[in-house]
Amino acid sequence: MKVTPIDLRQQRFRSAFRGFDRAEVMALLHEVAEEYESALLEVDRQRQEILRAEERISEYREHEQGLKSTLMTVQKLSEDIKTNAEAQAKNILRDAEARSSLMLQKSQARLEDIQREIDGLRMKRRDVEVSLEATIASLRNAIAFVHEQDQRDRDDKILLHRPRQVESAPPPTQVPRAAKSLEQLLEMGAKS
Repeated sequence: MKVTPIDLRQQRFRSAFRGFDRAEVMALLHEVAEEYESALLEVDRQRQEILRAEERISEYREHEQGLKSTLMTVQKLSEDIKTNAEAQAKNILRDAEARSSLMLQKSQARLEDIQREIDGLRMKRRDVEVSLEATIASLRNAIAFVHEQDQRDRDDKILLHRPRQVESAPPPTQVPRAAKSLEQLLEMGAKS
């Protein structure tokens, strides 16, 4: 199930006796939705940057193909013109190779930059995931703590309202019944 920021903002909970403070829950949901939405926007922005970078790489590759095709044309012309044009053709070849090499070096450097950017984006995504997991874990711990506090409060109330017996200890048949009714009260309290 994919949860969107809108789903988080529109989530409603049923009221329950001794439930959580609705305002706090809604504030938390709103805050999580805001953070989630900003993370989604950041991921989308980074995807757009990657797409633009890939388009630039494609253009560089097209330029490289054009340069290779030009180089082959120059080689054919240099074979046809063997006299005075040989020196000129060699100069053109050197220039074309230098430009091709320079373009290849620039393309390779840009490709490495883009790869570093991609790696950085992956690290950021991992950081966001770790942060979200830590937030979820702390929320779970907080909920468990609140449940434990509620259980202690219920146990304390049960002990306070329990009738005191002054004369003697209850017969052995009554102890399990009292323990069983205590368990039933605890289960009823956990259900509510």
